[in-house]
Amino acid sequence: MKFVIIGLSVTSSWGNGHATTYRALLKELSKLGHDILFLEKDVPWYAPHRDMPNPDFCRLGLYTTNDELWNDYNDEVAEADVVIVGSYVQQGVAVGEWVVKTARGIKAFYDIDTPVTLAKLERGDYEYITPQLISQYDVYLSFTGGPILEQLEQQYGSPAARALYCSVDPENYYPENKQQKWQLGYLGTYSDDRQPTVEMLLNKVAKVYPDGQFVVAGPQYPQDIEWADNVERIEHLPPAQHRDFYNTQKYTLNVTRADMIKAGYAPSVRLFEAAACGVPIISDYWEGLTTIFEEGTEILIARSAIDVLAFFENINDEERKKIGERGRQKVMQAHTAKARAKELESYMQEAIAVKEKEMTKV
Repeated sequence: MKFVIIGLSVTSSWGNGHATTYRALLKELSKLGHDILFLEKDVPWYAPHRDMPNPDFCRLGLYTTNDELWNDYNDEVAEADVVIVGSYVQQGVAVGEWVVKTARGIKAFYDIDTPVTLAKLERGDYEYITPQLISQYDVYLSFTGGPILEQLEQQYGSPAARALYCSVDPENYYPENKQQKWQLGYLGTYSDDRQPTVEMLLNKVAKVYPDGQFVVAGPQYPQDIEWADNVERIEHLPPAQHRDFYNTQKYTLNVTRADMIKAGYAPSVRLFEAAACGVPIISDYWEGLTTIFEEGTEILIARSAIDVLAFFENINDEERKKIGERGRQKVMQAHTAKARAKELESYMQEAIAVKEKEMTKV
C-alpha cells in the first residue's frame, strides 16, 4: 500500500515522544513492503535539533505553510491507499478537513495523545481535531485502549476506533552489560502534572538515600526546582543515547501524565524502551497497567517514596535483574514495532474491506 502520513515530526525527537514512535513504526511498515511519504511542518524549534534529517525508511516532505502542503502534495494525498494525520499537527483541523476532502483512500487519525485530546475536546479546545472530524476519519488509531475506544465510537461517532499502542524498536533498545551509575533514573520532558510524582518517587527518595546516585533527563524543567544533591540533571538526551542511559541504571522510573492516568490503558513509549533494555521499572499506577505487565514479577508499582525505598532495601540484585528480564520478554512478545506495524496493516485492510463492501451496496 501507499501511505501518506502527516505527523508532528519524524526528523527531530527534541521535546516530543512522537518522533521515536513514528521512526520505529514506519521502519517496520517499510519492511512489510509499503511505500511511505512522511510530511512534517518545518518549524524553527525542531530545525536545530534534527537527529534524523534523512530517514531511510520513508520519503520526507517538509512544508512551511498549509498552502504549500495543499499545492505540493495534493496528488500524493489523493492517490494514496492510506492517509494518516497525527495528533498535535499544527492547524490539524484544517489539515484534516483537506485530507477528508482530498483523499480517495482510507483516511485515519493517529492519536499519540488520546486522553489529552479528549480532555481538550471536553473543554471545547479544538486545536488539532474536532468532534465532526472524528466521525469523518475512517479509522481512529489510539495510543490508548480500554473504555476510551467505545467512547470514541459512541460519543464522537468514529466508524472504527482501534488501539495502536506505542512500541519499541529492539534493534535500538536491548540490554548491555554496563557499570550502573545510578540507583534510579527518569527520562521525560517536564510537565506540571508529572512533576509532583517525580518529586515524590525520585527527588524525595534521593534526599533520604544519600548512598545512591539519581538522574533526571529531559528539557524544560524550571530553574527553581530544588533537586537533591545526589540528583544529576541532563537537559536533553537524544534517542541514540537512550539505550546507554537505561543500561546504566539499577532501576528506571516511569511517570504518567494526569490525563493518561484518568483514561488508563495508556503505556508510554518510554515504558517499552526501558523494558526492552532489561532494566526493572518502578512505575506509578494506572488502570490497565497490569494487563500489560504483571505487578511484582515484570514491573514494580510505587504509590509513595516508602514503596521505592522498600524496593531498594528488600529486592536483592539477582531478583532485580530477573524482574528486568521478565519485563523485557513481555515486550519482545507483544510490543515491538514489528508487531505494531502488522496491527496497523491489519486495521487498514479491515477499513479497505469495509469501504469496498459499502461501495458494492451503492
